[in-house]
Amino acid sequence: MAEPETRTERKERTRRALLEGTLTLAAERGFAGLSLREIARSAGIVPTAFYRHFASLDDLGAALVDEGVTALRLALRQVRREPDARLSQSVRFVFERVEAQRALFGFLTRERHGGAAGLRRAIAVQLRLIGRELVTDLSRMPALDAWEPAELEIAADLIVTTVADGIAGYVAAEERERTALVERTAAQVRLIALGMGAWTPR
Repeated sequence: MAEPETRTERKERTRRALLEGTLTLAAERGFAGLSLREIARSAGIVPTAFYRHFASLDDLGAALVDEGVTALRLALRQVRREPDARLSQSVRFVFERVEAQRALFGFLTRERHGGAAGLRRAIAVQLRLIGRELVTDLSRMPALDAWEPAELEIAADLIVTTVADGIAGYVAAEERERTALVERTAAQVRLIALGMGAWTPR
């Protein structure tokens, strides 16, 4: 006989239902077009019960950003700690995470450019944090000792933007096209790295 569900477990199940219901609804018309009432209905709760889980719709949106971009940033940090980690390996790891949560990353890529202002800002902040961590990694490479911080920032921004754009293409693509998109993005990052090797610092 199964153990009865605890209050904490029940609360977490409802919270997950709110997040997943939001992803489903936002896929049709975007986060800005959703109402608290319909999100609550998608999770099988009354609108007033929504506030037991999130302070506002913006808070719910921030939770989705946190779940996607922040988790990815922390996971990439761990990958880069491996002694043999390479940029192309990190790129493929990103797409493994994207594939495992395609609905979430589809939401993030749509909201990154055309969504609610608060979500756009939250996503941009997380992408900048990924870029800053990449700058730190690049600064530790002996071949880049002579680079100025501003030059490292340009390179990191180029890599992060390339991968983010690759993700946007991936989540919108047919299944048969996805492998080629991953390889294309990995190749683009390799080309950036080759260009960095030929760059003459100021």
